[in-house]
Amino acid sequence: MTQLTPLTLYLAAPRGFCAGVDRAIKIVELALEKWGAPVYVRHEIVHNKFVVDDLRAKGAVFVEELSDCPDDRPVIFSAHGVPKSVPAAAAARAMIAVDATCPLVTKVHNEAARHFADGLQMIMIGHEGHPETVGTMGQLPNGEVLLVETEGDVAGLVVRDIGKLAYITQTTLSVDDTAGIVAALQARFPGIVGPHKEDICYATTNRQWAVKAIAPKIDALLVIGAPNSSNSLRLVEVGRAAGCAYAQLVQRAVDIDWRALDGIASVGITAGASAPEVLVNEVIDAFCARYDVRVEIVETAQENVEFKVPRILREA
Repeated sequence: MTQLTPLTLYLAAPRGFCAGVDRAIKIVELALEKWGAPVYVRHEIVHNKFVVDDLRAKGAVFVEELSDCPDDRPVIFSAHGVPKSVPAAAAARAMIAVDATCPLVTKVHNEAARHFADGLQMIMIGHEGHPETVGTMGQLPNGEVLLVETEGDVAGLVVRDIGKLAYITQTTLSVDDTAGIVAALQARFPGIVGPHKEDICYATTNRQWAVKAIAPKIDALLVIGAPNSSNSLRLVEVGRAAGCAYAQLVQRAVDIDWRALDGIASVGITAGASAPEVLVNEVIDAFCARYDVRVEIVETAQENVEFKVPRILREA
């Protein structure tokens, strides 16, 4: 019998599903229970193919625009949030609409609205085209929210009044990169108003800290998540910045490049906030089939956040 090579897997904790993702998936499942199939979902409910395929098999229909939905079936808005024009269009068509926007994203929407009411122009730190950024910028009239992605973008900003500015951020950014952009904004616009509490969500922050904690111990890092998942991509970047030379995103165990891992003694494993634990277990099992595995959990925080589903789904 062949002797398997010893390997230590460092399992980051927290990892995987956050409260906002849990709530969004529950919303789709409860909507299917309440109204039957099909239930329409505008955009992927969360950015994970495994989750989306599972809900599709239960009767969810995923579309990109409200115009792709019939009037007589419920529609759910994804966890990333939508521009104000979308629920307004659904109301105009008398549709049953359920908002699965993460409450922490809604908090940013409310901040933006409050600053706008105070006469401030908004600068948003985020990724152009990401549904969360599109949704947040779409809370206010055109021109009221200016987007910056990098520190370099700050120098090119043309604002209406340097004395009447506030900034908000996408919830799934790199904590370190965002700190640099905020510093650049504050240097150029000393009076700019920031959020009372950081916009980057607790789950994004916790997962990044966990990666930083395991980075010195590992030869390679695997982040389980989707290529369109902002928070998962940031975990790969955080791992590399923390000194992990080989850090890769994988959707499933089948995506692991075993040749790249040849000769290593330790691997870190984490998962983005929209990746289910079943995929983490699948990856661990794949390692156990090839190595003599020892698993060590590295916990940097405990999470006990829970968000209620909308009232319409709590009613019989």
